[in-house]
Amino acid sequence: MARSKLKDFKVLFVEDEEKIRQHIANSLSYLVEEVKEASNGVEALDVLESFTPDIIITDLEMPLMNGVDFIKHVREEDKDVCIIVLTAHTNNQYLLELIDMHIEHFIVKPMNFEKLLTILQKCEKSVLEQKSVKHVLPLDYSYDEDKKSLSYKNDEIRLTRKEILFLELLFKNSFRIVSYDEIDSYVWEDSVMTESSIRSLVKNLRKKLPVNLIENLSGVGYKLV
Repeated sequence: MARSKLKDFKVLFVEDEEKIRQHIANSLSYLVEEVKEASNGVEALDVLESFTPDIIITDLEMPLMNGVDFIKHVREEDKDVCIIVLTAHTNNQYLLELIDMHIEHFIVKPMNFEKLLTILQKCEKSVLEQKSVKHVLPLDYSYDEDKKSLSYKNDEIRLTRKEILFLELLFKNSFRIVSYDEIDSYVWEDSVMTESSIRSLVKNLRKKLPVNLIENLSGVGYKLV
């Protein structure tokens, strides 16, 4: 069960010892969706410019920028990403600085992969909670993207697959109008969206949602109000 969840995670592994880094990163690649490597904090910050990991695993003693300074930079931008720290017994001065930085786990070196796997499995719950998106709607309605569930108070409201896709497309683009072409491509995929089919979908979905949540701009598309 743990492995099936881990396969959806992205990991950044920061370690200056090349053989250790490559060995662990290669092993991780069989368990998670994607692994990026960095040899120090500066390089890791560069990676984060174009990569959003679910878990960061970092050593502390590294050249150019140590792990503590790297984590400080990360926490300035992201308060929630799961961080695992690799440490030696002699790193007490670093550990004091990390007390208030929301570190998920510490792994004392020397590290083996079995120990790391155990820690990753313990991180699953917090990572999945971060990945879960819940939209709070008016009048006690809510939509949970992780569960694909629309609820009114404590009662679940059944949605069709197309209704789920359409609603999530509107949520992803809540700041703008979603065009008919986008809806056709995202919701109907390889089938054909007709004028009557989109009207029917929206009509049925509106009956399940708070009044006036979905607005139609004739000839343009739909948006959330």
